[in-house]
Amino acid sequence: MKISKVYLPLLFFSCVAIGIVIGGLINYPMDKPSFGTNNYKTKLNTLINFIDSEYVDEVQTDSIVDLTVNNILANLDPHSVYIPKEEQKQEAESMRGDFVGIGVNFYMYKDSVAVVKPIENGPAARAGIRSGDRLLYANNFKLFGKKINNDTLFKKLRGEEGSKLTLTVFRKSENKTFKVQLERGVVPIKSVDTYVMLNKTVGYIKINRFAETTGNEFHSALLNLKQKGLKELVIDVRDNGGGFLEMAVQLADELLKEDQLIVFTKNKKGKIDKTYATDGGNFETGKVYVLINENSASASEILAGAIQDNDRGIVVGRRSFGKGLVQREIDFEDGSAVRLTTSRYYTPSGRSIQKPYTKGDKEKYINEFESRFESGELYEKDKMKIADSLKFKTKNGRIVYGGGGIVPDVFVGLEANHGQESVEYILNTGVLGHFVFEQLDKNRNQFKGLQLQQLVAKVNSNPNYIKNFTTYLTNLGLEINLEKNSALVNRYIAAEFARQVFGESYYYQIVLKEDKMIKAVVK
Repeated sequence: MKISKVYLPLLFFSCVAIGIVIGGLINYPMDKPSFGTNNYKTKLNTLINFIDSEYVDEVQTDSIVDLTVNNILANLDPHSVYIPKEEQKQEAESMRGDFVGIGVNFYMYKDSVAVVKPIENGPAARAGIRSGDRLLYANNFKLFGKKINNDTLFKKLRGEEGSKLTLTVFRKSENKTFKVQLERGVVPIKSVDTYVMLNKTVGYIKINRFAETTGNEFHSALLNLKQKGLKELVIDVRDNGGGFLEMAVQLADELLKEDQLIVFTKNKKGKIDKTYATDGGNFETGKVYVLINENSASASEILAGAIQDNDRGIVVGRRSFGKGLVQREIDFEDGSAVRLTTSRYYTPSGRSIQKPYTKGDKEKYINEFESRFESGELYEKDKMKIADSLKFKTKNGRIVYGGGGIVPDVFVGLEANHGQESVEYILNTGVLGHFVFEQLDKNRNQFKGLQLQQLVAKVNSNPNYIKNFTTYLTNLGLEINLEKNSALVNRYIAAEFARQVFGESYYYQIVLKEDKMIKAVVK
């Protein structure tokens, strides 16, 4: 299937929007409500029992219940969702910040499980597993030569902490097969991708989601940067779909002075709960910049709104997603869950940044991104549609706007050429990672022993990488002219090589040097 160039940006924006709407990265408190058991049967219970006992054919009543729950929630707001058992399990691990397993990033390459990179200090890394290795057997279960879905793979590779697993491994670079035995252990899922000093005084922290561990990770990163001379802090929440409200509050508390309002929520009964900063924040006086884009949502917007409304710092980037609804989660006995919108949140100035929606019409809500492409607001701030009737004032009297996302103080448009927006989004997906893995896999030894700058020079001097990536995308049904953005594409390809050869922090060393938002901050 070929996808028109015109619709590519909409495709990628819609995919991200769907992830924010139905995925785990949504705004909800960390505590979950409990409900008593009703003493009467509802119509739904009676009907399901009647079908189960009397219907002429065998019926999977579980699927009927799932369908019914989905239909009920579909008539509410876009963020009230039902989460099936397997999806809920994965999201719970992601938001908890760890899982029990062997600790490898992998994907199915051709007919085998290929290790992209073992997680540092994880069980697999300690057992000697390397990037490029193929996992042939998990104990006696064959992992190659057949289609295996991710659920099956997870069940074979994950397990109880301390349980043993024997892996049969093929190492292509040495053309040998061997066995290793390891113990499954707790593997962290970091929400802080990296933290680094951009120069002698400006520090940078990249946050990919707001999980249970985010507050502690951010705190550690902040203290580390302060020891290195931190005077100005850049917090990057671009493409961060949110997570736990409490974690956004905890981060804001590190930056705001005591008794400054962070956020407040209001439910249908009009009850208002306000959250204020406490004393003892670790960075209450230095300059702060928050980087946002069209995929920054919920908890990311709470943080950005608190910084902006208290005149604590500068918000840089493009208008954020616009999610101002708070969910509560209830778990069912079968492992599935429902997240129900129970209140709205407001920034300190009183703004609701929830973008408009029609109940029962999630498709229209998701496709709101189309108007951002059509209006040109991803390139020019003046093309942004802002409701003058929704003006609010910050602590110092600056005008800010509600009604659909956080509007940045400093606008920075997309780097890709106008009409080539999809290039920038593709470069930030797993597609590029898979392409680079396959390029490395052809001859991994040629990159052995290289220093970072040598690797970057090697990649940048080879024009075939852009050509090969273009072909790779074409084979996936994506016809894009990458040559028009060759400098941007080369930079991300080199960065991905660095990530897979050296590690996560090396990726950011490369991409941040020419990042338009970073340049705007440093300047």
